[in-house]
Amino acid sequence: MTANGTAELADGQWHRLHPASPLLKGGLALVAVLGVVIANLRERIMHLFIPITNEFSGEEDPVDFIVANGLIGWAALVLAALLIVLIAGFYASWRMHTFRITGEAVEVRSGILFRTNRKARLDRIQGINIVRPMFARLFGAAKLEINQAGQDANVLLSYLGSAAADQLRVEILRLASGSRSPVARDDSEVQSSNFVERRVNELLAPELDPNLAPPESVVKLDMGRLIGSILLSNVTLVVVMIGIVTIVATVMSGELFILLTMIPAAISIGGYSIRRFTKSLRYSIAKTPDGIRVGYGLLSISNETLPPGRIHSIRVSQSLLWRPVGWWEVKVNIASRSATNKGADGQGMTTLLPVGDREDVRKVLELALPELDEANGRSPILTGIETKGFEGDGFSNSPRRAIAIRPFSWRRNGFAITPRSIVLRKGAIWRQLVVVPQPRIQSISMEQGPLLRALSLAAVKLHTVAGPITADIGALGVRDAIQFFENASAVAIDAAKSDRTHRWRDGQP
Repeated sequence: MTANGTAELADGQWHRLHPASPLLKGGLALVAVLGVVIANLRERIMHLFIPITNEFSGEEDPVDFIVANGLIGWAALVLAALLIVLIAGFYASWRMHTFRITGEAVEVRSGILFRTNRKARLDRIQGINIVRPMFARLFGAAKLEINQAGQDANVLLSYLGSAAADQLRVEILRLASGSRSPVARDDSEVQSSNFVERRVNELLAPELDPNLAPPESVVKLDMGRLIGSILLSNVTLVVVMIGIVTIVATVMSGELFILLTMIPAAISIGGYSIRRFTKSLRYSIAKTPDGIRVGYGLLSISNETLPPGRIHSIRVSQSLLWRPVGWWEVKVNIASRSATNKGADGQGMTTLLPVGDREDVRKVLELALPELDEANGRSPILTGIETKGFEGDGFSNSPRRAIAIRPFSWRRNGFAITPRSIVLRKGAIWRQLVVVPQPRIQSISMEQGPLLRALSLAAVKLHTVAGPITADIGALGVRDAIQFFENASAVAIDAAKSDRTHRWRDGQP
């Protein structure tokens, strides 16, 4: 690969990573070693600039021992040898760490003494992440992670040139999609700019390229809404309740030390809130020809592309505190777990929309579910987040006798089968709408415990990949549950047979 990162990387040949990769990956270790050396030399350095008569260290100080025994030359020689060995190890590691992109897989080889070889099949790719830590951005480098279904199945390339990482993602998705024609590249900026100009342009560039998606299709977070969602989160509610209990206990007992028990919790919750806030800055969700692209971050920038068919279920939820302002959250289940790219919730990219109003939710669902474009707003998927259930809303809801176990939500507790998805709606205090694309259903179960049997009710569950979403619903009438089981099984089988999302551009130029 050339220095500017514009060499053809998907030609089936072996390529090396960015030349600064050893420094970026081993930089923390070098900083730690430097910190230890400075810590041992700090007193002697201070003594050189500040005349102090007091002794700073005892006889066991290694620096004093080396100076007293005339071992300065030997010590310098040992440090130089260690530095040479370290540099040689980093160089050998970089030379032995190579990758190649073929028409079937992404393959990575690494290791000096013990060699490893990892492959990511193109037809099993669940998403591609690009992470640009702040320190790496100074070198024009980025991490590229190829997510696959299964535990510890991802392939990580750290680091690549920033432009090369973007181009490589495009090429991998093109090969995985079944498209025959290579994607044209524009190297004019690389050719016309020097190193400093390129770094400045990359640091000031928007997280989402305006040419990648139409501006009207991009969903972004409002800053005030983001702050408000953190203040009105369930975590805040728990903190307030704990704070009230702690204050009451302190007043009643007269022991001030009880207040100290809140300090660790306050630090932990404050850190979580700050982390969620910074992670959600510059948040954007956009539709690209190769799937949904989610990007966020201020100093360290991350983005992930989810190709078509990789979302196994979607949940639109609204907590009690968000109801007066009409805010919702959108989460997804995907068949992979990113090791480097953590979303706003700290999880491996399971939050598609941290907070948004009904219009934002509609846009995000249209990006994730193409069938909504054909429904013209009449789909139960959109009507399912209405305040109350009603007759003729497209859902088969729980019967009146379900009020015994669903006293508040029995009107909103129901299901609907659309041409391409199965929709479950439940909850009155904490509202949820779960959408499962039909080809992603792995199995269906129906259960009836003693209480449900006594009320002539039943529960059903759609099994998908593991994640934060559980696609189940209870308190259905027995006849409705049996009908749901039969219909959902039939449409899932038919959808799996006709699904072509694993090669979403097959036959296209």
